[in-house]
Amino acid sequence: MNVKNILKKGILFILVFTLIISVPSTFAFSQEATAQQQQETDIQQELEFLGKLLKLIKANYAYEVTEQQLIEGAMKGLFYNLDDYSNYYTEEEFNELNEIVTGDFGGIGLHVTEKNGNVTVVTPIKDTPGFKAGIKPDDTIVSVDNIDIRGFTTKKAADLMRGEPGTKVKLGIVREGEPKVLYFDIVRELIINNPIEYEILKDNIGYIKITEFNNHTLENVLKAMGHFNINKVDKIVFDVRNNPGGSLSEVVNVLRFLVPRGPIVHVKYSDGEIQTHYSYNDEVNFKLAVLVNKGSASASEIFAGTIKDTGVGTIIGTTTFGKGTVQSIIPLVNGGGIKLTVAEYLTANKNPVNKVGIKPDIEVENKTEEDLQLKKAIEVLKKK
Repeated sequence: MNVKNILKKGILFILVFTLIISVPSTFAFSQEATAQQQQETDIQQELEFLGKLLKLIKANYAYEVTEQQLIEGAMKGLFYNLDDYSNYYTEEEFNELNEIVTGDFGGIGLHVTEKNGNVTVVTPIKDTPGFKAGIKPDDTIVSVDNIDIRGFTTKKAADLMRGEPGTKVKLGIVREGEPKVLYFDIVRELIINNPIEYEILKDNIGYIKITEFNNHTLENVLKAMGHFNINKVDKIVFDVRNNPGGSLSEVVNVLRFLVPRGPIVHVKYSDGEIQTHYSYNDEVNFKLAVLVNKGSASASEIFAGTIKDTGVGTIIGTTTFGKGTVQSIIPLVNGGGIKLTVAEYLTANKNPVNKVGIKPDIEVENKTEEDLQLKKAIEVLKKK
């Protein structure tokens, strides 16, 4: 074989080898592009199918239903496979959500819960129409405006009780020790929900109960702390038991008055970005104890977690709920809105909370009528 033929075969081998090397990369790129195109095609087909399904239901459903109602149902369905805290809200529902977040609404001022399948009063808000009418904790609400609500969710029951200030609502109440249903005619008012109750206990120990972190939390915590300062109170029990949470910005702003300079909470978004909220406080004036239980969730867990991690207080009670996610509330052009989980938060020391909760420094369970958790908090503070 001459040199010329050897060179030809060598060049041919190089070309073939190069082709073998380059084909997988080109093929992979082609596959990726094809997969993306296929995905877009599939989505388009699903949307077209959804439109056909809407028309089929509209044409054949036995009862009257509007296209708008079907579209709203479809939009709610987008959130079906997401977490429990992400939802679509119609215009009416979105207005109610904003009332809850701000703490202002037309109603009678009752905190209610579901107990044994019935809507039960946790507590009436002080000085509200429900409080003045004589509604008591543990009252079972069986009817609203003569509608039997046994088996209703708390939300559905609350919707019936809310309304324009100045309008009337009639409640049917079953109360332990009373043989008959008690009826109360109550006039609704604008409820500006102050989530703070405070007092000075014996041994000059302050007590602040926070029922939720709404838009009125900071201003009322500061009022309480101002009252304590005047009375030379420097030991405080914060009670966030059964506090379902609320506004991230509100709890961060409250903590800025309680913990030293440094991180308060870290918020980790879906793209991996971490936003840290800081305290800039160079003077910590109070010794703290924080009461928690399994009903303490979300913002109240940020509160307890920060106090624990910064070492400015003792956490007492039982392990908290474990809701360590952050939701964003987004208004839509149709008047409705969405609440979407956009991040997970970590405590000041970057400990996870979601599905874990905050474990107390001192575990105490209330098994009797006596508030053993509060009793322990007072004992701890007396030693500081």
